[in-house]
Amino acid sequence: MTFCLTTKIIKPEKDIPINNAVILLHGYGGDGEDVSLLTMNWKRFLPNTIFLCPNGHEKCAINPLGFQWFDLTKDEPQYILEQSKKAEKKLQQFIDEVKIEYKLKNNQICLSGFSQGCMMSINLGLISKENFNCIVGFSGKIINQEDLVSRKISSTKMLLIHGDRDTVVSPTFFIRS
Repeated sequence: MTFCLTTKIIKPEKDIPINNAVILLHGYGGDGEDVSLLTMNWKRFLPNTIFLCPNGHEKCAINPLGFQWFDLTKDEPQYILEQSKKAEKKLQQFIDEVKIEYKLKNNQICLSGFSQGCMMSINLGLISKENFNCIVGFSGKIINQEDLVSRKISSTKMLLIHGDRDTVVSPTFFIRS
């Protein structure tokens, strides 16, 4: 199957059935290939898991070799919110395709991401009609708390990790998340 997003796929070892998926979203200016390196260690502990690392649906405005989930060239909260909602729709389409292709349900899927990918994972995980297995986020934040609170309908469990010396996404956002 061809997914709506170009995707780096890391399958379980030969003849091991797929029981779960981790959808791993890259940060601003990254791509599925670079974030897929995280799967090398995870794979040892999750043998029945397929890892899907899609590229963002847009070329990155400041790094044409990478991708973005939403544009950050304008520092306007409403613009960023609108752009992130467009990405949510594209990612929801991708998740639906993954569920069909691998015969999975939300509770068999972990949403994970780094930085901007973490932001998208948090939003998708909390606005879904059904809980996902979990959200594992690295160095992210909630894009717009007021908006997310108004749309939150699920209670997917989360593990959020953030370094205290992050100069890109302030660690204070971790506490707010």
